[in-house]
Amino acid sequence: MLIGQASINLSANILSALLGLLSVFIFTRLFTPHDYGVYLLGVGFASVVSTFLIGWFRNLILSGHARNDGTDVRGLVISGYLICCLTAPAAYGLGRLAGLDATAALAAVVLSIAIGLFELTQDLVRARLMAITVMKATLVRAVSALCLGVAVALLGRTGALLLASSALAYLLAILVQSRAAWRGTIFKFDGSGLLAVAKQGLPLTLALTLLAISTVTDRFVIANLVGPSDAGRYIAGLDLVRQTLMMPAISAAAAFFPLAVQIHANRGRAAVRSHLSECVELLLSITLPVCLGFAIIAPHVANVVLGADFREMAAQTMPTVAVAVIFQILTQQYLHASFLLSGRNSFYLINTASIIAANVVLCYVLVSGYGTIGAAWARLGADVLGFVCALVLSRRAFPVPIPLGRLALTVIAGLIMALTVGTLDRNLHLSDLSACFVLMSVGLASYVALCWLFDISQTRRRLKAGLTFFRTRFANINIG
Repeated sequence: MLIGQASINLSANILSALLGLLSVFIFTRLFTPHDYGVYLLGVGFASVVSTFLIGWFRNLILSGHARNDGTDVRGLVISGYLICCLTAPAAYGLGRLAGLDATAALAAVVLSIAIGLFELTQDLVRARLMAITVMKATLVRAVSALCLGVAVALLGRTGALLLASSALAYLLAILVQSRAAWRGTIFKFDGSGLLAVAKQGLPLTLALTLLAISTVTDRFVIANLVGPSDAGRYIAGLDLVRQTLMMPAISAAAAFFPLAVQIHANRGRAAVRSHLSECVELLLSITLPVCLGFAIIAPHVANVVLGADFREMAAQTMPTVAVAVIFQILTQQYLHASFLLSGRNSFYLINTASIIAANVVLCYVLVSGYGTIGAAWARLGADVLGFVCALVLSRRAFPVPIPLGRLALTVIAGLIMALTVGTLDRNLHLSDLSACFVLMSVGLASYVALCWLFDISQTRRRLKAGLTFFRTRFANINIG
């Protein structure tokens, strides 16, 4: 079930990531670094605001809706979200203080509200393991964002208009899954219930909001110290890395988080530890080779995907950011499960506070001393510190398993793959696009062979089971 759910989520997010790459390819050619920088700053600000709007309800959906035992929390969720949206004027003021102009700040606030409703709807559907519905909405959002972005470029190539088109894309995606998520919801105002949700969700909301702030700190530091144009060049490479590398991890975590809650509730502590041990090996076996491989071929990717004004900066920063993503994924998509299962929401706050403090200090010091490139190293330092802090805290919450032997084999396989790709890259004389295909093919083939050799994430058993399944289906078709 884990593999099935993760595979559907992964397929949807791979297609979404490909459309995202196409969007970056087009937008970095249609928009100047300044206007694209305004757009990306607005998206970053919207992600922070939307996180604050929905953070109160994340655990409520996972702990209540995911059980599928008749508990209906949707009325409480939607009424609470509407109340949170009343903070929009304050969010607009914060956007202006952060350096956005009036139009961009307004568009960013509208986008944040749309993102928040979309994410809540996605959470409700994911909690019931309706992966196909999630996939449809994810793809509609990605296609709509691309098409509407190109359309508004014909009207005026400004960052504010691109922000508005993104908000509309999220609203269209909400319509696709609204029936599955919200049908039969009884809207009610439950003051005591909302107060209880607010008290329980405050630590998590603050932690998630601070975490969102930590992920955008560098772009606003660059915008204020260097300028929006350099921020646009840096963020284009940063988002290219995140869109490519975070999707596989999020897809896997979207499957095993709800399953972990169900297993913990129904079968107990030992069963969920066994489940999580399998999950972390699978997570690292997906994340590590993708991040290391991307770090090696980053200059080729930048030349293929980004416009000419964005390539040099991206080639210099993307390898460092790709390595940082490994630690970010292990922290957010695995170690944070410890805090969820133990109900220690305050630990989210402690962990996130350490990340944001490190990010702010390192970013100001390194950007001031080394320019925009320093922001990439600051991100790596902050994510490593955040991982160590989360690991220590998890020992005091729900001690999630860390199967060092199995993970060590995954690291060895990933490093051998990276060494193979790097050696080939130094001796390869092809165009950037051809080099990407050759290097990715070699990397994939070598890593799959190593997975079979080391039996990483039970590759042999799963491949044999897959072959048996297809043989059975083929035999049944012939008999029919």
